Amino acid sequence: MPVEYKTIEEVAGPLMLVRDVENVTYNEMGEIELANGEIRRCRVLEVDGSNALVQLFESSIGINLSNSKVRFHGKPMEFGVSEDILGRVFDGLGNPIDGGPPIIPEKRMNINGLPMNPVARNYPSEFIQTGVSAIDGLNTLVRGQKLPIFSGSGLPHSKLAAQIARQAKTRGAEEPFAVVFAAIGITFEEANFFIESFKESGAIDRTVLFVNLANDPAIERISTPRLALTASEYLAFEKGMHVLVILTDITNYADALREVSAAKKEIPGRRGYPGYMYTDLATLYERAGRQKSKPGSITMIPILTMPEDDKTHPIPDLTGYITEGQIILSRELYRKNILPPVDVLPSLSRLKDKGIGEGKTRHDHSDTMNQLFAAYARGIDARELMMVLGESALTDMDKLYAEFAEAFEREYVSQGFETDRTIEETLDLGWKLLRMLPRTELTRIREENLEKYY
Repeated sequence: MPVEYKTIEEVAGPLMLVRDVENVTYNEMGEIELANGEIRRCRVLEVDGSNALVQLFESSIGINLSNSKVRFHGKPMEFGVSEDILGRVFDGLGNPIDGGPPIIPEKRMNINGLPMNPVARNYPSEFIQTGVSAIDGLNTLVRGQKLPIFSGSGLPHSKLAAQIARQAKTRGAEEPFAVVFAAIGITFEEANFFIESFKESGAIDRTVLFVNLANDPAIERISTPRLALTASEYLAFEKGMHVLVILTDITNYADALREVSAAKKEIPGRRGYPGYMYTDLATLYERAGRQKSKPGSITMIPILTMPEDDKTHPIPDLTGYITEGQIILSRELYRKNILPPVDVLPSLSRLKDKGIGEGKTRHDHSDTMNQLFAAYARGIDARELMMVLGESALTDMDKLYAEFAEAFEREYVSQGFETDRTIEETLDLGWKLLRMLPRTELTRIREENLEKYY
């Protein structure tokens, strides 16, 4: 039987100080029993000698210091997993909220995960098709990769996230594929959009959803992505599935981290975020990957809104250091009704070369990718020149490149949120656009590919 303590010293907001405790450890779970028998959950944030500082998952309203009792469980937060979690919707603490029966767990896993031994990691090398040309064709997602989407407030990153979750698939042999979707600190309306979107398309059957709403406690936001990654580790490394994890919105997670840090009176770092935010984000992102001798994999797409569209803000800045590239959404393209508004020039997938080519996508993929980048960049320059000097100052070739940039945005990047293009359709569309330019301009494509496709 756990020991009961009646030594609650003080309650300050979501924090509570319990004196004279024994053998209590950091991150341990506990529960508070109020005088009326109501139970509230808490977690140990700090241990100082025989004093424990705990954080409540629910509100602290109505706690009477003299007749409330605290019990500690002797273990960190755990999530009960089994294959039945597929097709289910959970809250930010892992409780089912879809009206279905409770999960009968095959095992219980620590939500803080086990760090993957770097030597046991396998290099990401297989292509994942998202059905979105701007990603598949130019910033390819590779199995086991961490590829964040940097967005701004008001941009349609939620729709893009739902589209990728619905459409993503591995190519080749029919391998078991699952999506784990964690919505962190979102509105009820957004949560409803995700759930309905997955149900309509039938993707819910292979999806595990974790929904943490904006009015849920901050401490719950810190556990939501960890629960999602625990479910992913179970499906990938114990059930051999290929799992795509989508976490939206990491900015809400970091803000919750800042709130908890401020409550603990820690010394703030950049913009008030805790100094350990880099380490904390790494404990999430580094749980993605592939392991040698295990067939499954975890591929991660964290989505974050950049405050004031500033990519030097601490959250996108630190995320960029830990992950392998970024997909950046552009407000300018969104205003032009280019959907999804992916800005391909500053976007980057550092592992794209590993997941394309013969046997993975198509042998002409890398040539067309390089040529499209180069032609689009020159087209943007020509378009900017035209705004400053007027159209008459441009050469005929510059005008052609400016036309190419317009067509590229309209046809290649803009495909809406319902279109699912195969990689072959994306590559053929690239060739169709490149035919706008004279053959002598296509200097980045090998002769045999020009012969075959131009």
